[in-house]
Amino acid sequence: MNPIDLRSDTITQPSQAMREFMMNAEVGDDVYGEDPTVNALQNKICELTGKEAALFVSSGTQANQVSLSAHTEPGNEIICEYRSHIFNYESGAAALLSGIQLHPLISEYGILDLEQVENAIRPKEDHYPKTRVIAVENTHNRWGGTIYPLEEIKKLRLLADEYGLLMHLDGARLWNASVATGVSLKEYASFFDSVSLCFSKGLGAPVGSIVVGSKAFIRRAHYYRKAFGGGMRQAGFLAAAAIYAIDHNFERLVDDHRRARTLAETINDLPPFVVNLRTVETNIVIIDTSISGLSAPYVSEKLAENGLRVSAISPTRLRAVTHLHFDDNQLDKAIEIFKSTKF
Repeated sequence: MNPIDLRSDTITQPSQAMREFMMNAEVGDDVYGEDPTVNALQNKICELTGKEAALFVSSGTQANQVSLSAHTEPGNEIICEYRSHIFNYESGAAALLSGIQLHPLISEYGILDLEQVENAIRPKEDHYPKTRVIAVENTHNRWGGTIYPLEEIKKLRLLADEYGLLMHLDGARLWNASVATGVSLKEYASFFDSVSLCFSKGLGAPVGSIVVGSKAFIRRAHYYRKAFGGGMRQAGFLAAAAIYAIDHNFERLVDDHRRARTLAETINDLPPFVVNLRTVETNIVIIDTSISGLSAPYVSEKLAENGLRVSAISPTRLRAVTHLHFDDNQLDKAIEIFKSTKF
């Protein structure tokens, strides 16, 4: 029997219908802007987000990095959250590729404290780096898929405007936030100068992310995509998968959220594990093993032996992510594995 894999929502594979849609895509040279399917995807995302222009890229990391590069000059500083993807999981790319530094702030649930952000903005003196961008992650991966409240985003935008700063949204899983709250992608995006969105997570496409913003911003982002080796030629096959994913898998994210909540509540009732149910707002479940005295890697290994794969993301924290290929039958089996495994 194949194991149940909850390590990430990136492990899904294209359905037969998606594969057929991909193979029938009309393609051209996207570096020249001549791939009609890429152009159709970019136009579709502009309509969904209300932004002027969009740029299809290969990954979420590339989406964030071309955005930060397009907004900054070497020596600038970006304010972000301490557990954010930009700070932890992008290989130091901000420094390596663009010569910019990150100023991470510790938060609760990934929500930046307004006063803390204001205090982090550098004085306009030559001794300091120039603060240029405030970066937000929504939903927040390492905080367990938490949603950044719209009212807090509005406050942050007012602060950014007061100090002449730009705002970037790492919205890799913004689809999940939108489905969970009913807030449209367009409304979320309206408070940011740039937004990145991922197609290869909950939506189930095999590859790809996108960046949106003004026409001037996207012109700069296009340069950095090329400079970072991200120019793709007949990319329409991949763009077609993204179009199919939006049309067929966006609204169904509500099922992932429901299953994550059921899984979280059940595990939280199983000694010796603890789940902070406050964080379970979308499709990610963070499981704390510290009370048990067992390490997360050990628990992960024992679960895998019984047919359930989850990720150990720290010595005492496991992550389980529900997704397109995880149905109610597998939910029941996953719960039974947690109950029956001898640790």
